[in-house]
This record gives sequence, C-alpha cells and structure tokens, in this order.
Amino acid sequence: MEQLQVAFLGPPASFSHQAALEVFGSSVNLIPQTSFADAFAAVQQQQVDYAIIPVENSTNGVVVQTFDLFADRQGLYKDVKVCGEHYLAVHHCLLIRKDISPLARPDYGSIKKLYTHPQAWGQCDKFLSLYFKGVERQDTSSTSKGAEIVAKKQDEHGAAIASRFAAEYHGVEVAEANIEDDHGNKTRFLIIENTQSDHTNRIASFEEVRSGGTAQAPTLKPARKSLFSFTINQDLPGALADALLVFKAEGFNLTSINSRPSQRGPGQYIFFVECQLDQSIQCDDVVSRVLQSLRAFTVTCRELGTWKDTLQLSG
Repeated sequence: MEQLQVAFLGPPASFSHQAALEVFGSSVNLIPQTSFADAFAAVQQQQVDYAIIPVENSTNGVVVQTFDLFADRQGLYKDVKVCGEHYLAVHHCLLIRKDISPLARPDYGSIKKLYTHPQAWGQCDKFLSLYFKGVERQDTSSTSKGAEIVAKKQDEHGAAIASRFAAEYHGVEVAEANIEDDHGNKTRFLIIENTQSDHTNRIASFEEVRSGGTAQAPTLKPARKSLFSFTINQDLPGALADALLVFKAEGFNLTSINSRPSQRGPGQYIFFVECQLDQSIQCDDVVSRVLQSLRAFTVTCRELGTWKDTLQLSG
C-alpha cells in the first residue's frame, strides 16, 4: 500500500501532531503546516491525502480560523470535505529547562515570563491566576513553539505551557502537570480530504484507514454527522428559521450552529449547521434532500462532509 501523506498544524510536538499520531499512527508521512490555510491548500492541491485541523475546544469554544476556511469566500477549497473527527484529551503542563533546580510550588519566583499559544491561557486560567498573577505572557504560534523557546534557552527566566508530549520532544522538564482548569478538557479535530483525489480513493476510505485497513461493520451502528453551510436573504423575515426547519423535517438533530461574516456587507453571515443522523436512515439520500430543500430558503448552500460520530462511539 502506498504511504499516506497527512498534514497537521505544526510545528512538531503540537497538539495537532499528537492528534495525528493518535488517528493515523506512525506508518504515515506526517507533514507539519505553518497555518490553517496551508493545511487546507495542501489538501485542495492534492499535496497530501488528509489534513487534521482543530475545530473546537471544550473550554474555549470554536476555532474561528477553521470556520473561516470552510466559509471559502474566494472558492479556493471547493473539493475539500470533512471525512472524520477525533477528540484529543488536552492536558497542559508547566515546562522549565532541565538545568534549573526543581521548583517548589508555589515558589515560582524565578519565572518572569510565560510562553504558550493564545488558546492555552484561557484553559489554564485558575492555575495562572493563583501562581503567576502579573507575570508577563508571550503568545507563541503553538504550545510546542513555547516549549522550544524554553529548550533552546532563548529566555533564562522563561517557562512554557504545553503538553507532556512537547516536553519529551524538546527535552524540557515538567514542573507541574495537568494545570488546565477542566481535567476533562478536550479538543475536537476534523479530518479533511479532497473528494476528487484518485490517490485517496484508490487506497481506502478514511474509515478503513482509521480501522487499520479493515472495513468490518461495528456491532452497533453509529450515528453520523453532517456539516452544512449556507447564506440567507437576511431581509426576509423568518429566513433563518425556515432554513433550520429543513433539518428537523428530515430527522436531523442539530448539534451546533455557528456563523462567520460573509464579507458581503454589514449583517451578512455564513451559517454553519452540524447535525446528527441515525445510521438507520440512508445518509446519502437524506443529505441530497436537505440540500434540495435548503435551496428554497437560502441564497447559497453546501454540504461540507459526512462522517461517523466518534463521540457516540467512545461513549
């Protein structure tokens, strides 16, 4: 079998890297990307078979960069669709250089600056408020980048907030583990593919890839999720409500609704609806019916992918 190419939001040892390893294992070629847009472009241009991108965190909410790319205002990613999801348990650690004497909590006086990704501050607010109130914070492009800064001694009085995976990768010490406010903290990742890729279709479906190349049916048929985007005539009273009733009529359970500016004028939005459908209903047929019905109440509409509900499977 040809080796799969999988993009993740880099650098190495990021939470996206960790999620990619959990989903695809070490037998694929994992390729770091510097931005969300680069990951989408790599899939659209068929430079990779899949990409794994964060879409929401159980503490901080949705990742707007991902929805902005799904909005695809310039039509750059017309062949990109979601084919799977993965929930990653996110545990943050306070990381220091190994040559620093062990710190005795709560005496962290030698630390004058903290480094991490902006998303992590809000996920560790209680710990930071208790032990690092007033300490300078420096945003980094990823939690892994913060660990790298500490490892390379770029700041003699710095510490980072990142994962244990990043600590092991960069060779730094875990001074305090599990400093996140919510120990059930999880980030959901979506796996995207190019629906026109002969290479991916020839190898296997994503669900077969994830199960190790087997296509065995599960004992219990899982629900499936679908993601739709649409715009409405917002001068028409009840247009959004009419669009949402389409999903109810077809037996979908709405699991989330988000919106992003359409950039076509003030008060104009692109709506994203994620919904769940029992496997007993023929999914392809109902998705087609939803799109057909939506066209009566929307200006534009698009199905952005259908996949197995892994949260239900894990529950």
